[in-house]
Amino acid sequence: MDATAITQLTLLIEIPGCLSLKDKRSQIKPLLIRLHQKFNISAAEIDHLDQHKTTVIACILVSNDARHNQQVLQQVVDYIENSFPELLIQQHRIENI
Repeated sequence: MDATAITQLTLLIEIPGCLSLKDKRSQIKPLLIRLHQKFNISAAEIDHLDQHKTTVIACILVSNDARHNQQVLQQVVDYIENSFPELLIQQHRIENI
């Protein structure tokens, strides 16, 4: 049996034009849905839940190839930067867990 690789991407994102938690949800929810659809990953907001100008999102990918997981999750970072210019990635970390 091949080894299972579980890789996590953690993103600290700033949302400069956001004025309320409702506005934040209206920007983050479509992002999470799109990430799941496009990359077949699990994605969720995990921190800064009560702050409207920042969020922390975690994305998880499970496969049998850690290198593949890292490549896909780097593509996620690039995709967010290119497709969601209103969201500013302040930090990101990709790690095998």
